[in-house]
Amino acid sequence: MSETSTHIGRKISRIRELRGMKQEALAAELGISQQAVSKIEQSEEVEESALAKIANILGVTVEALKHFTEDSVFNNINNFHDNSIQNNFNPIEKIVELYERLLASEREKVEILKAK
Repeated sequence: MSETSTHIGRKISRIRELRGMKQEALAAELGISQQAVSKIEQSEEVEESALAKIANILGVTVEALKHFTEDSVFNNINNFHDNSIQNNFNPIEKIVELYERLLASEREKVEILKAK
């Protein structure tokens, strides 16, 4: 089980999936091939500079990426549900914000493809 806790590639893959992002989209953002993203996601370690770029694209910090666990996701979901009245943010606003970021990302990809 310690392998999954230190395997940074798997963490990148899981966060990417949770964000609803395909390998191709991450590859386009990084300016690399989908195969290169696949190789990164199979790697136990990733260079810090690449990790910083990936974290930025995925909308998380490098530290959050390094310490990501499935349990933390479920704890956050459960805590939100248990304390939903006490939270200071509107979840709808967060969904809209994420949608707008994804839409902007898709527009950038279209522009990149048009330029080619």
